[in-house]
Amino acid sequence: MRWRQVGPFRGGRALAIEGVVGEPDTYYFGAVAGGVWKTTDGGANWIPLFDKQPISSIGAIAVASSDHNVIYAGTGEAAIRGNTTYGAGVFKSIDAGKTWENVGLKDTHQIGALIVDPRNENVVLVAALGHAFGPNQERGVFRTTDGGKTWAKVLSKDENTGGIDIVFDPHNPNIVFASLWQARRQPWFFSSGGPGSGLYRSEDNGVTWKRLEGNGLPSGILGKIGVAVSGADSNRVYAIIEAKEGGLYRSDDAGQHWTRANDDGRFRQRAWYFSKVYADPRSADTVYLVNTGLFKSVDGGKNFTLLPARHGDHHGLWIDPTNPNRIANVNDGGASVSTDGGKNWTTQNNQPTAQFYHVAVDNAFPYHIYGAQQDNSNVGIASRTDWGAIGRQNWFEAGGGESGFVVPDPRDWHVIYSDDEGTAWVRYDKNKEEVQDISPVPLDNAGHGAANVPHRFQWVSPLMLSPHNPDVIYTAGECVFKSTDHGHSWTQISGDLTRNDKSKQQPSGGPLTNDITTVEYYDTVFALAESPVKQGTIWAGTDDGLVQVTTDDGQNWSNVTPKMPEWSTIDLIEPSPYDGNSVYVAVDRHKLDDFKPYIFKTADLGKTWSSIVRGIPDGAYVHAVREDPKRKGLLYAGTELGVFVSFDDGAHWQPLQLNLPVTPIHDLVVKDDDLIVATHGRSFWVLDDLTPVRQLNAQSTQTDVILYQPQTALRLHYPEEFDKRQPVGDNPPPGAIIDYYFKTAPKEEVSLEILDASGKVVRRLSSKEKKEGEQPPEWPDRVERVKTIPANEGMNRFAWDLRYDDPVQIPGAFYSGNGPKGPLALPGDYQVKLTVGGKSQTAPLHLVIDPRTKGKEAAVQKQFTLATQVKDRISQLHQTVNEIRDLRSQIQTLHKRFGDDQRLKPALATADDLDHKMSEVEQKLIQINMKGSEANLAFPDMLNERFDTFSHIIEYGDAEPTKPQLDVFQMLSSQLDEQLGKWAQLKNDDVPKVGELVKQANLPALIITEKKTD
Repeated sequence: MRWRQVGPFRGGRALAIEGVVGEPDTYYFGAVAGGVWKTTDGGANWIPLFDKQPISSIGAIAVASSDHNVIYAGTGEAAIRGNTTYGAGVFKSIDAGKTWENVGLKDTHQIGALIVDPRNENVVLVAALGHAFGPNQERGVFRTTDGGKTWAKVLSKDENTGGIDIVFDPHNPNIVFASLWQARRQPWFFSSGGPGSGLYRSEDNGVTWKRLEGNGLPSGILGKIGVAVSGADSNRVYAIIEAKEGGLYRSDDAGQHWTRANDDGRFRQRAWYFSKVYADPRSADTVYLVNTGLFKSVDGGKNFTLLPARHGDHHGLWIDPTNPNRIANVNDGGASVSTDGGKNWTTQNNQPTAQFYHVAVDNAFPYHIYGAQQDNSNVGIASRTDWGAIGRQNWFEAGGGESGFVVPDPRDWHVIYSDDEGTAWVRYDKNKEEVQDISPVPLDNAGHGAANVPHRFQWVSPLMLSPHNPDVIYTAGECVFKSTDHGHSWTQISGDLTRNDKSKQQPSGGPLTNDITTVEYYDTVFALAESPVKQGTIWAGTDDGLVQVTTDDGQNWSNVTPKMPEWSTIDLIEPSPYDGNSVYVAVDRHKLDDFKPYIFKTADLGKTWSSIVRGIPDGAYVHAVREDPKRKGLLYAGTELGVFVSFDDGAHWQPLQLNLPVTPIHDLVVKDDDLIVATHGRSFWVLDDLTPVRQLNAQSTQTDVILYQPQTALRLHYPEEFDKRQPVGDNPPPGAIIDYYFKTAPKEEVSLEILDASGKVVRRLSSKEKKEGEQPPEWPDRVERVKTIPANEGMNRFAWDLRYDDPVQIPGAFYSGNGPKGPLALPGDYQVKLTVGGKSQTAPLHLVIDPRTKGKEAAVQKQFTLATQVKDRISQLHQTVNEIRDLRSQIQTLHKRFGDDQRLKPALATADDLDHKMSEVEQKLIQINMKGSEANLAFPDMLNERFDTFSHIIEYGDAEPTKPQLDVFQMLSSQLDEQLGKWAQLKNDDVPKVGELVKQANLPALIITEKKTD
């Protein structure tokens, strides 16, 4: 079993990027929850390097100038949004990112910057912000001189202040500038700035530090500070400073004196989120600022122009110190590269690093997956396609924005509801491409504290359709709202269900810069769900730690909060699909600096609760829990560190990570037999076919061999080639998925047979690889058919391509396509038979027609009949060619061994005459000059090539054969019969005559091996 990456390939937030000097096409970037990525083709393709690491958030990255194989990654982003995840210190690679080692500072959690001494790759300085949500000691500036074996804290202030930026003087690494930042995020408040913030300078490579103040720097409380030293002039230093008199500051004497160069509000807004400055390496007056846009000044910071960089909300820039036109940028849409100074940029639509908040699916076929991507639009994406992969053409913007829920109407997936940022609710009609606002309170409250708004809707306000009546919509602020007319009007069906603590509803931002979004709106209903079993039983969970329930559609509510720490966030509520009184609650406390997992369960409508988190480690705080709709008590949990599964209703949990990269899982959902996860850093992933998971039990690991009952398979037509060398998601395995388990890897051959309803074997597969003289490859996009089954220790998965056994093959034959193969199986009942060591197990397999062509079963039966007839005819043709070539080989062997014996010349001459007659038949059957896939353009198709292309044509779609197809089959059959008759005559007349002469000459007998072709 493997997780399958769906996409979309649309970049998510990133803060760190670095190119490699002297390697113009090589860059690394770090996604905020998607790990480290590398390109060696200038940004055309990005490869993940961090998938096997235990953490996914990258705050800083640096390549050692003295050894480009040495890379350091500081984990945990320091742009501490409400959805930020944490890191686990510094990771180091000594092989250009192939492998990584954690080298310490594990409790820093968020790292703002990291630099490597250009003279020595073992000397590293780290600006560590520390915990975003609480005080801790491992924060400030740290220094190592032994490559991370040991660290010294060289600059610090207190448990509330950490390092945020650090840079060398490019000409003298002993000169270092760093900034400290006092900042704290809480569920209801964010504060940037305080007495801990400040700008510092070191003259001994970061061992000792002096605080810079006065001499033109702003007085009073400081906030976030970014700093840069010009590579053109070490005396030129720039600092972007959050302060009452903040802005871009400039020093012309290496930091001793300062002047404010620019106080433009475009560069000071949201200072906590941006405040980064970058100096050009060749021109002292050229400087860059990042904010909502990427800005460039060529006059020392007095005036700036906006560069046409990708996306918006920019966080990081790298400038090649040897070529200032080569720059790389990261922002809330991912990473991009420019080689012309920022005029043109590479795409960000090749990075599957999207951060999704929730996930939903529709009832289309193939079904679509929906979610809202942070700092982008919401998305609907196909779960599979007919062309072979999932590309840009297979996803669409579903009418809404970057946060909240996306909910398709289960009756018509073209109607999609969504909400965004707690400010906009919309109904999107995809057929009409029409978006209608259906907000309960269509009022923009930006900049207002939660205490002063009519209703407190937060960033990811819940939105759902009733599972009993999709015409009914629910959403919530501090109370629950209901609409029965598709959002045209709303009725409040509850009072305030929260604690309504006004002290936690005040304007956010801190002592310097207000920054009020609905992320900080508190005392809100965060989770909402209606029982699929009992209509009108609705559960509401708040971000201030309450669980409320109504059994009469909102007329009366009861507080049924389980015993847990105060001010917890009820992240998600999952009513059981089996029992109207049972519910599971995922609780998140990480914004209170508590990273423990919390899940609670009740079976009596909230009267009693039990905690069910055994097996989920600390650090894996829980966002979502779901119960499998086909096996009661089978639970799935989405956590900050991946996916977990419980087979005993939560009593015990274990990872279900498999090949899924570690990344936050904010939501998950089961659709039929698939488990779909909304990652918050690696887009959407699917675990196809949960049927073996549903069949697992305590005895499974004690059994030597298990053949699991397969899921119902779909009779689909799979492409023979498609372009996978592009940023695309993966399709499910092509065919009927068959799972089996071996306690130990078998030493003997394992066979897998597919039997039809009558017990006849229609396909036999083996674990022993068989060489069949197949056509050598020409087309890189052609799909290679898998004909050898796996036989490994543990779980094995094989996808039968739904084909019957292939016709007899001609070794070394060339075709314009993949060549002839067995017909596509009919819908119906089959048996799967697994045999190893003389023992067999069988399991039923049900195959159904493509849902899009339901009702065409009779047509498909006729199509199958023709395909089977064609296969049989091809087998006869191939058998004849093989017999002719085998006989010719025997004749050629006689010549080699006895050609010089004059006594044998009459026999050999008669054999040569037979060879000539055989060749006439052979050349009608097959184009003997076909030595490439397009050789038929020079050498015309003969019967073999025509039968091959015809066998593919007749299986296009699910349709009854046409009259021309039937006519062509009769024509080809007649032509084949003519040649088969000639060959039969040769076998009956000429071959025995030649054989007699050969026998009289005491030569080895000529033998024709006839293969059964049923």
